[in-house]
Amino acid sequence: MHLLIIMGIAFALLLVFFKIYLPGYTHHGESVTVPDLEGFDYEEVRSYLEGRGLLLEIEPDSGFVAEAEPLEVLKQNPKPGSKVKQDRKIYVTLNARNAPMVRMPNLVNTPLKNAQEILANFGLVRGDIVYVPDIGLNAVLEQKYRGREIKEGFEIPKGSQIDLVVGDGLGNQILEMPNIIGMDDVEAEFLILGSGLSMGTINYVEIDTVPKGTVIKQLPPPGLDMKTGERVDVWVSKLTDELTIE
Repeated sequence: MHLLIIMGIAFALLLVFFKIYLPGYTHHGESVTVPDLEGFDYEEVRSYLEGRGLLLEIEPDSGFVAEAEPLEVLKQNPKPGSKVKQDRKIYVTLNARNAPMVRMPNLVNTPLKNAQEILANFGLVRGDIVYVPDIGLNAVLEQKYRGREIKEGFEIPKGSQIDLVVGDGLGNQILEMPNIIGMDDVEAEFLILGSGLSMGTINYVEIDTVPKGTVIKQLPPPGLDMKTGERVDVWVSKLTDELTIE
């Protein structure tokens, strides 16, 4: 009888140890889902992770995106949705406080399409396109920064907007405004520029009845007589896509 009692007590102690104490001590089976941190401010992310038993680690090499706020999270590792243990380090890349400097490339005598690609490769943004009478169709004649002509090699902040003066190839001729409604925004822009017109304001409208990036309105309307270089404003569909941390 005593032996049976001792064996029963030993079994109970082992059961408590393996089923209750040990899992609690090692956090056995506990995991945390990594949230999507991109687009959030550093302080927001730090506070959020600390509250869920995760550690924030800043990557030494920051990135830079002109459209993002300083110290906004650009990348993270592990990826959103990953399952990790508590106290796991979450590595993030932050947007730099100040834009790095880049050297202005030479775009003069370059076709407009190539000039746009070059600007993107240098981390610069294409601004306004102004058409002037010239035999070179869609050839860049001048490159401007803040309203003044800028020479090759001049250092400017990454993300700066560069305006381009482009030849119309036709002179001041009258042309018909094309119909771009229903096109995707990239196709519409190239049609506008290829027609000798310039791209005006792009307005984004939240709508779920057409695919994202579809032109739903234009001004001036189709069929109107236009002069070379005149601006065309467009309205483009944008799906509601709010980023939230739950």
